[in-house]
Amino acid sequence: MTKTLVTFLLTLLLGGAAFAQQMADPNFNPHVERPAYTKGFPRVLFDEAHNNFHTTTGRYKPFVDLIFSDGYHVAPNRKPFSKESLRTFKLLVIANATGAEEMDDEGADGPAFTEEECEVVSDWVRNGGALLLIADHAPFGAAAQILAKRFDVEMSKGFVFDADHADADNPTRLIFSRENKLLLDHPITQGRNDGERIKRVQTFTGQALKGPQGTAVLLLLAATANDQAKAMGGEKKSVAGQAQGLAFKFGKGRVVMLGEAAMLSAQVTGPKSSPMGMNVPGNDNRQFALNIMHWLSGALK
Repeated sequence: MTKTLVTFLLTLLLGGAAFAQQMADPNFNPHVERPAYTKGFPRVLFDEAHNNFHTTTGRYKPFVDLIFSDGYHVAPNRKPFSKESLRTFKLLVIANATGAEEMDDEGADGPAFTEEECEVVSDWVRNGGALLLIADHAPFGAAAQILAKRFDVEMSKGFVFDADHADADNPTRLIFSRENKLLLDHPITQGRNDGERIKRVQTFTGQALKGPQGTAVLLLLAATANDQAKAMGGEKKSVAGQAQGLAFKFGKGRVVMLGEAAMLSAQVTGPKSSPMGMNVPGNDNRQFALNIMHWLSGALK
């Protein structure tokens, strides 16, 4: 194990202390010059009822501000999912739900949702709803698996590393690009025009996803990618050919699942307030976030 990897894993082991340093970037500019919607604004329900690590006023505020500028109307969800709570919404966003109040509490990796809620959500999507489900590295993958399995998606639940396709100084900051052939073609990555075409997406640790037959892979994990069960130690396994981003149709609805959450945030972290997410220069994560929402809402076919 490289010295860089050991140092990063020790940081992960600090748990709450490390994550407490993450905060929304107050200098992120969410303005969209040409909004996708200037009328008929799609209504987005953003989940905050399941011990979510990311919320509309917290670490995902830049994402919410961005899609609001693009013409989406966003409302926080603070109650269990039901037919009634989803009825008037076009899209549902769930980011890093957990089974306990804090991510380092006992039971955080337990189911974040009830079976009844999972049935309601899957039925809602099947009948035309659109779901963006984001579940990061442990404990978030295990907590979200109960919902993911309703769509036949398997979550690795660990921590993904790939030194051959990552930042030189951090093997968990993965790069998916046209150049390394890990960013695959789909309406989401192609956009509505050349200006929206995605060339490079960066993720920040996360887990691996395996979708059902016919699933479109957006962010492909290379042959050198491995998933480790724990931040330090634990079983390692190859996740070659799996993904950190999937898109598929489900009945009349659409689903995007991401195995990493920071890619759609804009955060500053650590003593030097280092950028993490859509605010990292040289990446197309900001447009990637918009394109995901465009495909889910039907602006992209």
